[in-house]
This record gives sequence, structure tokens and C-alpha cells, in this order.
Amino acid sequence: MKFTYRFLMLLSLGLMALKSQATNIPSLSDSTLAYSMPLLYKMPTGNIMMTWTEKNQAGIISFCLAISKDNGKNFGDKNLIFASNGIGSSKLMKPKILFRKDGSLVAVFSNRAEVAGKRAIDIVYCESKNEGKTWTLPVSVDTDPSKVVRGFFDAVVLPNNELAVVYLKDVANSTKHEERDLRLVLTKNGIFQPEKVIDPVVCDCCNISLLLDTKGTLNIYYRDNNDDIRDMAVMTSTDNGLTFSAPKIIYADNWKISGCPHSGATSSTNGTGTLVAWFSGTDKSESGIRLVNQSGKKLLTLDPSAKNAYLFDDPKTSILIWEQPKTTGANSQVAFKKINAEAVSETVWIDQATNVTNAVGLVTGNDLLVAYEVKKANKRNAIELSTVKL
Repeated sequence: MKFTYRFLMLLSLGLMALKSQATNIPSLSDSTLAYSMPLLYKMPTGNIMMTWTEKNQAGIISFCLAISKDNGKNFGDKNLIFASNGIGSSKLMKPKILFRKDGSLVAVFSNRAEVAGKRAIDIVYCESKNEGKTWTLPVSVDTDPSKVVRGFFDAVVLPNNELAVVYLKDVANSTKHEERDLRLVLTKNGIFQPEKVIDPVVCDCCNISLLLDTKGTLNIYYRDNNDDIRDMAVMTSTDNGLTFSAPKIIYADNWKISGCPHSGATSSTNGTGTLVAWFSGTDKSESGIRLVNQSGKKLLTLDPSAKNAYLFDDPKTSILIWEQPKTTGANSQVAFKKINAEAVSETVWIDQATNVTNAVGLVTGNDLLVAYEVKKANKRNAIELSTVKL
């Protein structure tokens, strides 16, 4: 069963209705479900994949995908990756799909463990050999059986086709509130090996960004914590995660805050260099989302009302997308800028994408495909897609 202008699909976890607009692009808008965290991927086959989560009225969260063969105008069947009441579905723990060289898919996501009297979260993975139609059951990436919090993760396929997953993990026997360190796990011949600590003192609730640059170097962008100065740092590895450079502050904001801002980095590379964006609330320079290149040069700072920045690229340019009220008192609207080397374009507003959050994008030829949550008064957000010319 395929959808073009409209389709309905009945699943065991609830009824999902997807309606198209004039662009033939569907929306996810069943009012009994709360949709969140869309992500867009260009598959090795050239098709486009969209993933998202949806929560039903019983509290079950489903991690789902659909594939488009026409640059996002129409999508095929919705496929379920996994469902539970503990799947992470926030901007701090976005479920993610990885594409291996043999055509197999790997889903990586957080899943809350049931432990009486304490919080416990695992980072888990499952695999598909048939383009996401069926999946193995999820297994923890961490061989340590301790029931603690692991989260705020990111994951990539390395140049040697092994997987790397980084995450924050509770420090054993800590007497501090939410003290976590930065850890890495790698696969060897496809099997996850024991974790290792790569930075023992970090900001404890900010999501991490992993990036492979054009040279195959693995970059880990994360918020460090040096006596409550919580600036963004990078560590690099040129040997597929076996060893790392010392942490380096990307841009010295000197933002001192006695708690975690719950806001990490986003990064991209487009052949001309690496870009990183994150929020800083420092009072020593302008507050807001800043964009910095790999040499630490600040290219811009967005207005403090800008939220949820997301960087992505194509071979020629990087694009920074975010949400922000276009005028004072207005609903949030999706906006973006193109970055070519150090040249930053004017802001482009996507007029049809208003009252939205958590926007992501993907370049498809001369178009920009954008997916985002549409805010609803009942807190059950919908997901819509738009295309704009670049």
C-alpha cells in the first residue's frame, strides 16, 4: 500500500492518518497521536527516508520510518522500528538511523529501563537487512549491565564500516546531582566492545554531535565543564576512534552557569570546512545561537529568540535552519541561511512553516525539503513537510 495524495494505515498501536497538501507531501496529523522528532536522510540508494516518533494515548512511543522515491513528494508504507513506553523522543536524545556500506540499516535510540526507585536509560541499537521493513530486537550498546542513566548520545558509521556511539553516563558512586562523564563505544567486526571514558568531567545533560569530516576524521562536539564554565569543546580521532586528541574549546564564550543548559551542538561539513552551531547564554558577548567554523572563527550569532538550530549540508554548501518569531509576538517560524566557506546568506523565511518546532532539512537537487513539528493546543503535535527553492 502506498500513499500519494492521501493514505490511511491501521497499525496495532493506533490509527495514523497522513494527509497531503498541494505539494503532494504528506503530514502526520492523527489527533490521537503526539508526533515528534522528524529526521530526514538521503539513503545510499538515492531515496529519502524520514523517521519520527509518535506517542499514543496509552503512552506507547513508536519509532517509525517511511521512504520516498521522488524527493519527498510521496512516501511509501510506514514501518515500525520499535515501540515501548520508554523511547527517548526529545531534541536531547533524537532516535537516529545509520547506513552501513553493505546496505543494512542500524537504528540507535535511548530506551528507559524499568528499575524500581531510580532512573535508568539505555542506549540501544537494532538492525534491518531489508531497508527498514523488519528489525531485530534492540540490544544495549554498553556491555556494562549497571542500571544507570546513559543518554544525550550520537552515533556514526566510521570509514572502516564499524560503528561509533558516544554518550553521557552516570558516574558510579557520585554524590553530586546528575554527574556524568563522556564515553565511547566502538564495534569490532560488528560487535560492540567495552566502553571507554574519553572525558571524565563534562556538562551533564547536553546532547552531543558526532561528525566525520572530508578527511575521515571523527569529531566529537560536546559541552565541557571547567569549574562551571560550559563552553563547547571538540575532540578528534584519525584512527577510527581508537585514540583522541585532547579536548579543545571551539570558541571561548566563558559562559559560567551553575546548571546544565540542556542544549548541545549541531555540526556539518561540506567540503570547504567544518561548521558548528550551539547556544550560549554568556553575558560577556551577545547571547544566542552562534555559528563557528573549524578554526574557531565566529561567522554569526542569531537573535536570542532563535531556537533549535540544525546544521546539514550538501556537496556545495551548508545550511543552518532554526525556528524564531519573525516579528515580535508572532508564532515561531522556520528560517534558514546558506553558508559557503565563510560567506553567510541573508535569512530566508519559510512562510508556510509557522507555529512550529524541531525543524530539520535535506537538500534535494535545487530544493530544500524541510520537516517540522506543528504545535497543537492539546500538546499532540503534528509533523508536516515543505519544499522551498534554494
